[in-house]
Amino acid sequence: MLIDHYGRAITYLRISITDRCNLRCAYCQPASGLSWIPEDKLLNKDDFVRLAKAAASLGITKIRITGGEPLVHPDVLEIIERIGAIPGIQDLSLTSNAILLEEMAKPMAAAGLKRVNISLDTLDPEKYRRVTRFGDFNQAWKGIMAAEEAGLSPIKLNTVVVGGFNDDEIPALARLSLDHPWHIRFIELMPVANSNDWGNGLPPVNQRYVSVQTMHEMLADLSLEPEATSANSGPERTFRIPGAPGTVGFISPLGEHFCARCNRLRLTADGRLRSCLLVDKEISIRDAIKSGADLEAFLMKAVEEKPRGHELHDHNCPDTRCMSQIGG
Repeated sequence: MLIDHYGRAITYLRISITDRCNLRCAYCQPASGLSWIPEDKLLNKDDFVRLAKAAASLGITKIRITGGEPLVHPDVLEIIERIGAIPGIQDLSLTSNAILLEEMAKPMAAAGLKRVNISLDTLDPEKYRRVTRFGDFNQAWKGIMAAEEAGLSPIKLNTVVVGGFNDDEIPALARLSLDHPWHIRFIELMPVANSNDWGNGLPPVNQRYVSVQTMHEMLADLSLEPEATSANSGPERTFRIPGAPGTVGFISPLGEHFCARCNRLRLTADGRLRSCLLVDKEISIRDAIKSGADLEAFLMKAVEEKPRGHELHDHNCPDTRCMSQIGG
C-alpha cells in the first residue's frame, strides 16, 4: 500500500483521459475556451490502462475517469472496460456534465462502470446556460435520469457554490435528496486559474466565495444529521436530512481544510502526475509510459512528494492549468 509521509493511505487515482469538453463552465475555463493539448502530446487508451495496472499493483483500489468531459473521448467505453477488469480495482467511476449521458449511460454500465458524478450547479435552465455558456439543462437532466435507470449508483451531483449566482438554490438542491437516493454535494469554489471576469452577468471575483459554514446556515431548517464515514473516505463531510434516501455532502478546501483526509493522486491527459489538486507541482510520466519504464517508481515518487496540504491560506493559488486541464 502507498503511505505518504503524513500517514495517509493513497488508494485513489483520478485519470483525466482528455482535456476536451463540450461545455465552457465559468469556473473551469475561460469563455473563449482553451487551446487543446495537441493529439500527439496526449496519452492513449493503452497508456491509461498501463498506468492503472501499475497503480493497482501498489494498492490503488479506486479509479475515477475524468476530463475535460470524458464522454467526448472516442475510446471511453474501451478504457472503462479494460480498467474495470484490472485485479484489485474495486471501484470504477466517472465524472461527467451529463450532456451525453442519455445515450452513454447504459453502454458504460455494460462496460463495467459502477457509478457517476455529475456536475449540476443550478436547477434553473437559464442560469445553467449562463454558467456553462451554452449548455442545455434539459439534456443534462435527461442524462441524470438515464444514469439512474442504468443502475449507475449512487449518483453524486456536484454543485460548485458561487455567491450571487446559485447560493440561493442550496436548499432546493439539498431537497433533491428527499426524492432520490442521490448524493448532493456542495463544493466551495476553488481558486484554480479562474479569477478572471466570467461575463454573462456572473458575479465578480470578490463576491463568488461562499464558505461551508454559510452553506450550513442556509440549510439549518433541514436539520441535517451527520453520517458516519470511514477514515479513508476522502475530503467529503456527509449528512442526511432525516428520513431522506439520499445524502447531502460538503467539500470545503478553505472553510474546513480537508487535506488531512486526502487519499488521491491525479494523472493529467498529457501524462503528468499531480499529488495535490491545489498545488501546481507535477511529475512528467508520459515518456516513461511510452517507453515501458518502471511506472511504480514514478507513482511512489508522487506519493513521497505529496504535500501536507495546500497553501491557499497564504494566497498561493495554482494558476498554471485550468480545472479542465487538471481533471478536477
